[in-house]
Amino acid sequence: MSETTPDTPLPKAERVRSPMRAFWGITKEWLTAPDRGNARWLILWLVLLTVGQVAIQIRLNLWNRDFFNALENRDFAAFRWQMVVFLGLAVGAMLVAVYQLYTKQLIQLAWREWLTRRVLSSWLAEGRQYQLEMAGEGADNPDQRIAEDIRVSVDLAVDFVGGLLTCSMMLAAFVGILWSVSGPLHLGFIGVDASIPGYMVWAALAYALVGSTLTILVGRPMVQHNIARVAAEADFRFGLTRARESGEGIALIRGETDERRGLARAFGNVRERVRDLMRSQRNLMYLTSAYGTLAMIFPTIVASPAYFSGAITLGGLMQIGGAFGQVQGSLSWFVDSFPRIAEWRSSVTRLVNFRAVVDELDALVADKDQPTITVTEGEKDKLIFKGIEVAFANGTTVIQDATAEIHAGERVLIQGESGTGKSTLFRAIGGLWPWGAGEIITPPRDSMMFMPQRPYLPLGTLKETLCYPAGPDAYTDEQCRAALERVGLVMLPERLDELERWDRVLSLGEQQRLAFARLLLQRPAWIFMDEATAALDERNQDAMMQMVLDELPDSALVSIGHRPGLEAFHTRTLKLQKAEGGARLTRPPRLPKPQRRWNVPKLRNPLKRRREEPA
Repeated sequence: MSETTPDTPLPKAERVRSPMRAFWGITKEWLTAPDRGNARWLILWLVLLTVGQVAIQIRLNLWNRDFFNALENRDFAAFRWQMVVFLGLAVGAMLVAVYQLYTKQLIQLAWREWLTRRVLSSWLAEGRQYQLEMAGEGADNPDQRIAEDIRVSVDLAVDFVGGLLTCSMMLAAFVGILWSVSGPLHLGFIGVDASIPGYMVWAALAYALVGSTLTILVGRPMVQHNIARVAAEADFRFGLTRARESGEGIALIRGETDERRGLARAFGNVRERVRDLMRSQRNLMYLTSAYGTLAMIFPTIVASPAYFSGAITLGGLMQIGGAFGQVQGSLSWFVDSFPRIAEWRSSVTRLVNFRAVVDELDALVADKDQPTITVTEGEKDKLIFKGIEVAFANGTTVIQDATAEIHAGERVLIQGESGTGKSTLFRAIGGLWPWGAGEIITPPRDSMMFMPQRPYLPLGTLKETLCYPAGPDAYTDEQCRAALERVGLVMLPERLDELERWDRVLSLGEQQRLAFARLLLQRPAWIFMDEATAALDERNQDAMMQMVLDELPDSALVSIGHRPGLEAFHTRTLKLQKAEGGARLTRPPRLPKPQRRWNVPKLRNPLKRRREEPA
């Protein structure tokens, strides 16, 4: 028996030792993927625009020198020419900035679209979205991780790469300028003369190094505080969504007080996480504010001795200040960006951990050495259980050594006490429940249709909901209206094109009838019902079941149900009987040929083309 159950957690998300390395792997995957689109050309264009931006800044630095020299010399002609030069540089800077931003946004959108498509494909595949609900840490709030964490991870990554690229180019360009214009610094100490070449460069390096070191020490806790805040926000939002979706049930039992209490508790967790983050931001703000304010005057103070000695002009002093600002700004990029880096790291960590949990679950199911329930497609006329063992969420075996064979056209009712694993066995047939051992050989998947107790009604028009999972063009309006009339939903045929939340508009009984209408449209060879008539009264239950026998006489039917009268619509039963070590599957004698429990009139099949009736 497998020891891997939903309570046996998959490797924790926190075991992803290097989220940054994992994210770099995602980046390389995107840049080498066949469906990357024009990502590489966009990146090349962004690099060229960045080069243009740096060139304009270099020219502005030279303009700064010439402009202030013209002022100092009271040279109006030179002043007027520098104004013309400035206008040209301003227009160039504007165009470069606009297209740099637009190109960066195109890259962000393309990357986000690609990554979202990949994550959705992994999440909504082979029932993983259901299995991940039991995968433990790293899989909570997948909607938050897909919608928000992907966006933040991608957008900030592009921002940071663009910022680093700009800062690197600025640093390379302006270090040389600052080195040449600042000249050496001569020092005399106890009779020893010393000279420091390009001293403003060393001053900028020292200033940035001190600021970066202090930022790391002060701001380090922000990363974990951001991770905790995002998780708390997601839990609070989930609670609000759940309360909205369950509004009727809450209202009927007057549960508003308890809901408010639960939501207040969830928001209290948000408040505490936000306060932790605020305290970290406050401490970092002390540092960054002082650092930025001092940077405004630091280069002028350091270069002022050369100006007062006459070694440099006012224009030279302004050029040194501008070049120092560019060098110091490039070196201080980490200081300025640290709060956003903390937010980015938290989103990246949640994203790569989510992907890791999905990959681990895929590996678990694919590992031949790991005991799991193997589901394979076989012949179209058989459903075979071979030594099936099913594990419950508490780690115990709920079904042991189940072996049975169901043939095409048979109608089998699976019965058993609550807790014997009937619904879990159905999930295993559908490939949703790998926890256990043994083999299930199913008919081809496209010949099977599952009908749970609460049908899934997607967002969209009534026709889209009725035709699901096929598209709305798979069946004609006439076929859809006929199916709705056949199951007694006579008020719906004229509403096929209406867009509603049908899971709210229709009662559970009406939703179950809609599922039977889907059945009439799809006409599968194998039908699996899990309490699919539980919300119907006994007479309507019998009408729906008799309709299945009449309309789909050759389809196999495998049902779970406790309602009286269901035996009459099945040819045999399989019982799950509780026993030590897990329920066992027994085979009682075959049931007599099904008889109608109620005198349900046999209606003509409205799915066939209707004949014109005489007026």
